[in-house]
Amino acid sequence: MLDNIRKFSKTFLAKIILVIIIIPFVFWGMGGVFNSGNTNSLAKINNINVSTQDFIEYLNESKINQDIVRDNLDNNILEQLLTQLISMKILEMEIKDLNIKISDKDLAIKIKNNENFQDDNKKFSRVKYEKFLLSNNLTATDFEKGFKKTFLQQQLFSYIGAGISSPTFFTNKQFKKETKKINVEYINLEKIYKSKNEFTNNEINDFVEQNKDQLKKDFIDFSYVKIDPKSLIGLDEYDKAFFDKIDEIDNKLSNGFTLDDITSEYNLIKKKINNFTPINDDKSIENKIYKLRNESKVNLIDQNEYYLLFEIENINTKLPDLTNLNFMNEIKEKLYNKEKYNFNKELINQINDNDFNYQKFKDIVNNELNRIQKTTINSIEDDKIFTLDSINIIYSIPINSFLLGSDDNNNVFIIRILDETVTDISKDNEKYDNYKKKSVNNVKNEILASYDYYLNSKYEIKINEKTLERVKNYFK
Repeated sequence: MLDNIRKFSKTFLAKIILVIIIIPFVFWGMGGVFNSGNTNSLAKINNINVSTQDFIEYLNESKINQDIVRDNLDNNILEQLLTQLISMKILEMEIKDLNIKISDKDLAIKIKNNENFQDDNKKFSRVKYEKFLLSNNLTATDFEKGFKKTFLQQQLFSYIGAGISSPTFFTNKQFKKETKKINVEYINLEKIYKSKNEFTNNEINDFVEQNKDQLKKDFIDFSYVKIDPKSLIGLDEYDKAFFDKIDEIDNKLSNGFTLDDITSEYNLIKKKINNFTPINDDKSIENKIYKLRNESKVNLIDQNEYYLLFEIENINTKLPDLTNLNFMNEIKEKLYNKEKYNFNKELINQINDNDFNYQKFKDIVNNELNRIQKTTINSIEDDKIFTLDSINIIYSIPINSFLLGSDDNNNVFIIRILDETVTDISKDNEKYDNYKKKSVNNVKNEILASYDYYLNSKYEIKINEKTLERVKNYFK
C-alpha cells in the first residue's frame, strides 16, 4: 500500500489538476470511528500532521459520495484522494513559504468581477451570487474560503511560470512537429484475417467445448398480456376508469395473484412463449420480458402506450444447439474476433521486440486483393484515413518504424513510416502567434514538471498504513 501512495505522490501538481466527479453533498459521519492519538495520524508531511479529521473534512468538501468510494476501493480511490489532500497541503505550505497573499478587499473585488455573478450590464448581481450559493448548498463563508484557496494556487502557478517566453526556435519546432508531412505505407489487415466462413467444424466444436460455460444462455418459458384501454375496459381512451383498473390489478399482484388469476378475472387474452432466448437486441415485447427475467416472477410494467403483464414460468440455462443459425453466427463472430486479437497481439509483440522488419511487412500481403498502399499525412490533424489517435502515434515515432493503427470503422492497419518533410514558419504567418502560445505552454509544462521533482525532494511524506487500512475497512 505504501508503494501505491509513493507512486501516486510522484506528481503533486498533476493531482491538484485532477477533476473529481461531483456528487450531491453527503456528510460522512466517520469521526466516531477513530480514536485520538497516533492512530489518528493518517500521514505526515515533514513534521506537519495530516489527521483522519483532515481527511474527513476534505471528503466532505469534495462532495464525494460514499458509494463511489466503496465501489472503487480496489482501484485505490482512497489512496488517490489522500494524495490529493497531501498535494493540497503541500501547495498551502508553498504558498505560505512564498508569502503569496490576497487581502479581503481584493478577494471581494475578484468575486464581484467574476462574470458568473454579473448582470447583463456587467455589474455585480447580489441575486445571482445568492442563487449560486443556494444551488450549490454553500454559505458565503465557505465559498469565499474555497475561492481564496483556488486564487492563491493560481498565483503560485503563475509565480512558477512567470516571465516565460518562447524563442523563435521553439515556436518553429512546434510548427514542424504539427505540420510536417509524413509519407507512410500501410496494409489493411482486415483483408488478412481469416474470414468468418473459413472456420472448420472442428475449430467451431473445439471453441464451443472450451467456452461452453460462457456460451450458455437462459431459455425462458413465459406468458404475457398487453393491456390497453380497449382490452381492459372496452374503450379507446386512457381515462380514470382505466387507470383505476390498472391500480386494482397492481394491488392484486402485490397480494399474490398469478397471471392466470388476472386474465380470468378481467377476461384478458394471454400469449404463451416457450424456450425463448433473444436472437437480436431489438425492442420486441419478448426481448423486454427476457431482460426482466430475473426480477419478480409476475410483473406489471408501464410501456407508455400500453401496460405489459407477464409471468416467468421457467428459466433453463443451457448451451444452444449448433444447428441454431444465430448461435452458429455468434460463434463464428467470437472466433473471428479471437483470431483477429491473437494476430494483432503477435504483430505488436514483434514490433515491440524489434523483431519485425520490412520483409515481414511485405510477407503479410498474401493475395492480389490486398496490397501495400501509400499515402501522405499532411498534418497532425489529418485524419482522412486513420484516426487522430493513430496519427498522434505516427507523429511521435521515428522513420522506418512500424505501428498498428485504425480508422473510424475500426479497420486495423499495419503502418510503416517512410519519410517526412518539414518546413519553417515565418513570423509573418497568420498562425505564428498560435504556435508560439503552444510552445510557451510546453515550456510551462516542463517547468511545472521540474517543480514536481523539487517538491518531492523538499517534502518527506510518511503514511500511517494502519490508519489508512482502518479508513478503508470502514467502507467495506
